[in-house]
Amino acid sequence: MTVVESRDEIVGAVRDFVEREVKPVASRYDHDDVYPAELVDQLGEMGFFGATIPESYGGMGLDFVTYAMCIEELCRGFMSLSGVFNTHLIGAYIVRVHGTDDQRERWLPRLASGEMRCGLALTEPNCGSDLQAIRTTARRVDDEWVVRGNKMFITNGEHGSVFATIVKTNPDIEPSHRGMSCLLVQKGEGFEISKHIDKLGYRAIDTNELIFNDVRVPSNDLVGGEEGHGFAQVMDGLETGRVNIAARAVGVAQAAFEAAVRYAQERTTFGKPIAEHQAIQFMLAEMATKIEAGRLLYLRAAELKNAGERADLEAGMAKLFASEMCREVAVAALRIHGGYGYSTEFPVERYYRDAPLMIIGEGTNEIQRLVIARRLLERYSV
Repeated sequence: MTVVESRDEIVGAVRDFVEREVKPVASRYDHDDVYPAELVDQLGEMGFFGATIPESYGGMGLDFVTYAMCIEELCRGFMSLSGVFNTHLIGAYIVRVHGTDDQRERWLPRLASGEMRCGLALTEPNCGSDLQAIRTTARRVDDEWVVRGNKMFITNGEHGSVFATIVKTNPDIEPSHRGMSCLLVQKGEGFEISKHIDKLGYRAIDTNELIFNDVRVPSNDLVGGEEGHGFAQVMDGLETGRVNIAARAVGVAQAAFEAAVRYAQERTTFGKPIAEHQAIQFMLAEMATKIEAGRLLYLRAAELKNAGERADLEAGMAKLFASEMCREVAVAALRIHGGYGYSTEFPVERYYRDAPLMIIGEGTNEIQRLVIARRLLERYSV
């Protein structure tokens, strides 16, 4: 079987799962804000907790392109589901690429099986985009790190069991990123889930504030075994996350488009389906074109990651364009639905609420524009 045939088979299996199991129940989970445990468990049985973890550690070993395509399909059904796995796999990626041999052996098999579920603890109440402004610290006491501080908006906060956590191990050094390290922090004494955060969209998934009250972490759970590399480690992880955010955005936009084009052929005004009105046709044409452009951008970034090449520019472009496109398409789909689009009777209102997350998540779009501009100036320096 060729790579393309294998990819088509895997993505097709996810598409079938979404149609059969996810779409019929997505609105209920969303409106009730109830964690979709059954769907998560089913995806776990399909191997999703180990999707991008190498087969040698018990994972599926999917390449970035295949995984991103799977995420698009998943988000056509229910975007919140993707957050469970994307966050988990960013943590696994950090361990796989930047961890020690011992850390890979100890952590990756348990992450691949879903025995341990990972979260990514970066954002704090006082900072998000300005990651170097974090206040959470870790001080070395004998063979342990003692972590103190708060983290905010943490996906998998309730259902996760270990968190790739960015801390300052040397708060006084300048520039600040040289004093930042990444620790694998397990739940235990001193670890507190402060609150479940209610949200506009991206519902039915746990998003929490975490409090670390002198949480003790074994010294061998410092990623890479050396202090001062945490900022670069998590930035690398977020690069993969931006590709996945772009794929999420394309998936939500595709769902909104499909709902709109179906409704436009069913709804009649002035004696004919609204799809026959030029105004609606123009909207559908714009929507489909922008979705395809977003899809090509995230696939290009994923291909670069597959090749082991630097992809921060392309990932930033994909995330920026796809997330803004998703918002535009969701609004257009709601407008095509008219009053029904503003009701909870149709899923388009969920797409409208989910879309803004991609503009904010994995670095705001304002930050993406800065990243893109800086890389362009490097590439085209005179």
